[in-house]
Amino acid sequence: MIPRAAVLGHPISHSKSPALHLAAYAKLGADIGYTALDVTEQELPALMARIRAEDGWRGLSVTMPLKTGMVAEVDEVRGVALTLGVVNTVAFEEHLGATRRIGYNTDVAGIVNAVVNAGVAASPDAVILGGGGTAASAVAALKDLGTRHAQVFVRDTARAGDARAAAAAVGLSIDVRPLSEAAAPTAHADVVISTLPPHGADHLAQHIAALGTRTPGVLLDVAYDPWPSRIAAVWQDGGGSVVPGLEMLLYQAVEQVRLFTGRGEDVNAAVIDVMCDAVGLPRRAI
Repeated sequence: MIPRAAVLGHPISHSKSPALHLAAYAKLGADIGYTALDVTEQELPALMARIRAEDGWRGLSVTMPLKTGMVAEVDEVRGVALTLGVVNTVAFEEHLGATRRIGYNTDVAGIVNAVVNAGVAASPDAVILGGGGTAASAVAALKDLGTRHAQVFVRDTARAGDARAAAAAVGLSIDVRPLSEAAAPTAHADVVISTLPPHGADHLAQHIAALGTRTPGVLLDVAYDPWPSRIAAVWQDGGGSVVPGLEMLLYQAVEQVRLFTGRGEDVNAAVIDVMCDAVGLPRRAI
């Protein structure tokens, strides 16, 4: 059986993860298949039970809305994933003749690398849009960047549990406020991380444009289809730097490829170059 991996989420048809991973495996000469599986939160336990009974799995990439639910579906959670209670990566490891499913979080490193590459300085004034699993990773990333306080804007302040739990876990002070109040604080922030779904920030973008002010900071919009998003276009028009979600996806996927293949140093600049080419990103040094 050919070793295999997959990205799980709902919806998933837009995902660029297969292109990134397959390009990397081809360059490495690693015979690993990689597909996209549309899985809802309700379907996740049954899928993981089926996967548990099958041979040949190397890894799973986990996207919305499954990142918190996956914690209960693995045998062990390591690193920042344990701190946050958010898993975006599952690696399959052999130990004493048995396969163990290990949960990791590569989103935090993906966010940090993406915004640092865009020129974000230490201790930035920060805004997060959204309060779910990816927002939790954004909280941890901002803590790593030296941010002491962040504003989190959400559509429903009662549903920001992931962001609040992450802030408590890593020791970052946050204010959670309605998305309707986000325009001015967002426009003036050093770094904005939008974890909202596609079109989720369109209304906010209109309000930022209506302010008629410059947007001098860095915006990372995790949603990358369609691109450019409305908020990315408004941000760029205001003079700010925009980091496409594809760049974050690249950075976190590099770490996944290393985990799924077990070939750390081999996942080098040449592999990253073909991953960039596969999704139309400028080539980056990692």
